[in-house]
Amino acid sequence: MASGDAGQLDRHVHAARGTTTREHGTVARHKDPDDQLPIELGPVSNGETYPVPQSPMLREVERRAHDLIDAQARRRGMPRRDFLRTAMASAAVLFVLDACSSEENGGRGGGMRVPEDATVDPDAAREALGGEEFIFDVQTHFLELPPGVDPGFPQSSCGAADVSLCYSVDRYLEELFLRSDTNLAVVSAIPAGGDDGPLSPARMDEARRTADALCGDGRIIMHGQAMPAIGELGARLDAMSALADEYPIGAWKVYTHAPRPSWYLDDHDPNAPQVGQAFLDRVRESGITTVCVHKGFGGAGGGAAEFSSPVDIGPAAAANPDIAFVVYHSGYEASVTEGPYDPAGRGVDRLVTSLRDSGIGPGKNVYCELGSTWFSAMRDPDEAAHVLGKVLTAVGPERVAWGTDSIWYGTPQGQIQAFRAFEITPEYQERFGYPALTPDVKQRILGLNSADLYDVDPITTRCEFTPEELEAARQALPARPSSYGPRTAEAVREHIRDHGWIGF
Repeated sequence: MASGDAGQLDRHVHAARGTTTREHGTVARHKDPDDQLPIELGPVSNGETYPVPQSPMLREVERRAHDLIDAQARRRGMPRRDFLRTAMASAAVLFVLDACSSEENGGRGGGMRVPEDATVDPDAAREALGGEEFIFDVQTHFLELPPGVDPGFPQSSCGAADVSLCYSVDRYLEELFLRSDTNLAVVSAIPAGGDDGPLSPARMDEARRTADALCGDGRIIMHGQAMPAIGELGARLDAMSALADEYPIGAWKVYTHAPRPSWYLDDHDPNAPQVGQAFLDRVRESGITTVCVHKGFGGAGGGAAEFSSPVDIGPAAAANPDIAFVVYHSGYEASVTEGPYDPAGRGVDRLVTSLRDSGIGPGKNVYCELGSTWFSAMRDPDEAAHVLGKVLTAVGPERVAWGTDSIWYGTPQGQIQAFRAFEITPEYQERFGYPALTPDVKQRILGLNSADLYDVDPITTRCEFTPEELEAARQALPARPSSYGPRTAEAVREHIRDHGWIGF
């Protein structure tokens, strides 16, 4: 780099760091997919909770990141739209996020450790954000819709001639395997499932078989959905057995808060359907002894939100030590700012309390899953340090599972890159007893823990592409929105009403 360019870089780096986090009001959103940042910073939801308004800090991050990307694209002699598809653009966003977070929080808790030159040097960007780890995403979803149907969410702007294709198996596989470094995935049931739902067992199996044809090696594992509180209990339990006989299910998926009537795994509420232990007994009989249960993100659930609390996890796990409980979202609530553990706290603290009170410690039969939790928390590195620190302390480094809730947010690549760059500071390790996010711990979280749980061999190849070819292929693909979830409270309400999740 010429000395003049180096001087320009220093000035832009200084501008990215800034001296204060200014209140700018609402930064104009870049509606054109060609102009969106590669890492989503705006308000967006997974459809299960209302989107949290963008903070002043994130508005400032967005403004500075656009400025830095403009400057670095010119320096590279690249069109802006091409630069936005590189790892350098992701590095620029994370670099600015770390700078703004340090200004706001003093950099005490967590940080995105991205060097300056990664924002303009492709080799440095790959070094900072790339990797050869085994990545096993245990929470992914898609929707199959009739031709021409438009649910009206941001995913509809994917660019397909028929908007329903934006939600298809093909789109799912592209976002997951071609646009990210994900090696294996679980396609997980949603509350709008069932035999004729948009994510039915047949559709999940189609995704599994398509991935086998495309990539081989059993790249997708499917969940079996159970709804023991709906209708006659015996019939629902028999439906579980029939499902397990028909499809190669890797685990069971349940939502205790939706659709209604809501219930608890430990049957502690006598006014709720007493189906929890009967369900777990049938899980045991099925021989598929992993239960993935949604806990957290109950903000859009109205009166049923209390049933998304993880208060029942500890007692159910203690009473059923031969069953593995994977707590989807780890009890996180987007409306709660996570801090040090508080026994009376909300969010993740509820799960920690339930486990402690039931004697469930590290290395036992409870796993904490990070789908949507990491996507939300990573925007505030200080909060992210508390979230990861608390779950790692509660269940141990070998019981935290990587999930992204994709493709609700588009490709999970940005989440992967952010996790690779993230560190919990020595200060927080000392003050709160949080473990360091060493390369070994990150590798366990990103894939090895779930490989052990699902008894699969780690597959580090990415179909027929090398990492370099994948990077080039992503840049050549048509533009996609950086996030697909509903962005307003009304959109979430429509989403829930349309799919019959919870009565509004």
